[in-house]
Amino acid sequence: MSTPSSISRRVFLKSTSSAGAGLLLSFALPPRLFAGGAEARAAAFAPNAYLSIGSDDRIKLWVTRSEMGQGVRTILPMVLAEELEADWKKIELLQAMPGGKFAKIRLRTSGSGSAVGTWKALREAGATAREMLITAAAQQWAVERGSCRAQSSQVIHIPTGRKLSYGALADAAATLPIPANVALKDPSSFRLLGHRMHRVDAPAIVQGRATYGIDVRVEGMRYAVVARCPVLGGKLKHFDTAKALKVPGVHNVVPIEKGIAGGVAVVADNSWAAMKGREVLEIEWEPGPHRDFDSEAFQATLRSALSQDGFLSRSDGDTAKVLESSSRKIEAVYEYPFQAHLPIEPMNCTAHVRSDAVDIWVPTQAPEVAQKLGAQIGSVDPEAVKVHITLLGGGFGRRLFCDYVEEAVELSKKIGAPVQVLWTRDDDTRCGFFHPASVNHLAAAYDGSGAITAWAHREAGSDLSMFGPPGNDPLRYQKDGSPWGIYDNPYNVPNMKGDYVPVSSPVPTGPWRAVEYPSTVFARECFVDELAHATGKDPLILRLELLRPYDLLKLPEETIDRERLRRVLELVADKAAWRSPPQRIPGRRWGRGIACNVYHSDSYIAQVAEVSIGPENDIRVHRIICASDCGMVLNLSGLEGQIESGILWGLTPTLHGKITFKHGQAQQTSYADYRVIDMEECPLIETYALPSNAPPGGLGEIPVPPVAPAVANAIFAATGKRIRQLPITPDKIARA
Repeated sequence: MSTPSSISRRVFLKSTSSAGAGLLLSFALPPRLFAGGAEARAAAFAPNAYLSIGSDDRIKLWVTRSEMGQGVRTILPMVLAEELEADWKKIELLQAMPGGKFAKIRLRTSGSGSAVGTWKALREAGATAREMLITAAAQQWAVERGSCRAQSSQVIHIPTGRKLSYGALADAAATLPIPANVALKDPSSFRLLGHRMHRVDAPAIVQGRATYGIDVRVEGMRYAVVARCPVLGGKLKHFDTAKALKVPGVHNVVPIEKGIAGGVAVVADNSWAAMKGREVLEIEWEPGPHRDFDSEAFQATLRSALSQDGFLSRSDGDTAKVLESSSRKIEAVYEYPFQAHLPIEPMNCTAHVRSDAVDIWVPTQAPEVAQKLGAQIGSVDPEAVKVHITLLGGGFGRRLFCDYVEEAVELSKKIGAPVQVLWTRDDDTRCGFFHPASVNHLAAAYDGSGAITAWAHREAGSDLSMFGPPGNDPLRYQKDGSPWGIYDNPYNVPNMKGDYVPVSSPVPTGPWRAVEYPSTVFARECFVDELAHATGKDPLILRLELLRPYDLLKLPEETIDRERLRRVLELVADKAAWRSPPQRIPGRRWGRGIACNVYHSDSYIAQVAEVSIGPENDIRVHRIICASDCGMVLNLSGLEGQIESGILWGLTPTLHGKITFKHGQAQQTSYADYRVIDMEECPLIETYALPSNAPPGGLGEIPVPPVAPAVANAIFAATGKRIRQLPITPDKIARA
């Protein structure tokens, strides 16, 4: 599942999340994304890869993104329907699958790029269809085009009030030439975009009618769970099927070679029987070379690695010289532990392999990969593989991997029947992919006036193993614009250096919500506060000073608008009453903290956390105020939901989340010992979005990185104690 070495990780994560994704009319696609040639475009009006209009006026839209709670099945149709002037109530959504008419269209969902990469093409597609329908109506009435307008899935002749539905015009419109450079609607006339729209899937989800991967049922289907080696990199040595086969309902016990590390599958009439069979399965593992891996020792290794020269990410001025000669400087080390994805719905896949075809039902972010693997393992042509994409009960980057698809396809082929492979919560917690642990060292110098003159940021961590072994190019991180948060540090410091020290780890690692930003932004934004304390400045004021003259920061991979970041900082400070004394609760120490970030130049965000600390150092996050500029807001309800969910996600690693390894095994097994934020801990979340005419930016991941530093900075404001290691716990405050 590695990517070609010629493609940078930043480009891969961004382009595969946006290119060709969304609800696009084929004739409006850029040539590199079009799933067909000129003949296919001329063959039909709307009925091709993305849209069809029936004689009953029903408009069918094919959704080319996976829905995992982020609302793409609502937002993307809104964009097309807005320009198409379609009646929202007459739209029917269908999920696209790889192959066929989508063979050259990316369906991958990642990187908060659903709207970013589809905005322009979606609008042009809808507007082109609208104009062709208007032309067809004008010709039928023998009137001037300018006397007609589209509205609510029909064309109206303004002088006479005559109307023709889109269904009645579809055939005639299909014969017309495709216009170039169609006019797009002025945003001031939007009827759908920018307003509140309920999620189209919400009623089915609330009523239990929605189909997630775990809900799939196929005639003749069997259920399976897989016994996996608990030790990283361990292999199967021996197993005895006798006891497992005696469990009522168990049919097969089959070795599995695919997936992360292989294992032994127990196949039964139902999942309970399969799990009971696995419990009594006699199995012996070869622990392998990583049997002594210990995450605490690995953290020490990461700290030691900071003394090495890293791969250059960014270099402005002569940072080393200024740091060496300065008499005023500070430095600090921040640590971030391994994290689990832990979506509510554990990994699962249903597969049916036949001699000439493969069907896969799966909640995935990477359906093209699933199709490819299905073809390879099933020994069929890719076009013979149908990937039915269900709703995802959470993804967060974990479902960019298709190891569980490999398991299901291999198993179905071996037993000759459809089978659903289900990961238990324990499997999902201990045997999947993890967010890598990292350690960040920062150093800065400042002059007598408190101006920051030099800044150095080095991170030691593990490359994401999903990309395979890293290349040998010493400038690969600089070319990749990585690590995020170091490379694209928005602050204006004349001498700035960032580098990265890769340290090998046996832990399978992959993108976790916001990917590289959480650890680097935690370190960077806390360190800004340390500089503010050292220079006697307010943390907000120092940030604003570091953004002056509020210009554009032009980097090879990014262009950051510091003025947009200034505006969200000012907005969040105003809404949080930053310049007023914090409230007081008897017996509790109270503080506010601030943090900000820019996500891939597209989205700008700032947060203020209000926190209190009790006599026993118990932590309460009372309120988080969030201001963002993510470009044009498409759905206000969706924006609020994304911000709130991202903040709650960010609070888990801030206060609780941590995966530890001992003897090569993950120690946490479920929500019981990998704690997530519960309802009693949820703070009041206030969301504010700056009006913008800029194209939509990413939204799903951007709220996560500022959470930890905002909370940590608030704890310092309340207690005077600086916590530089996550999660932040009462005992760490007591020891600080």
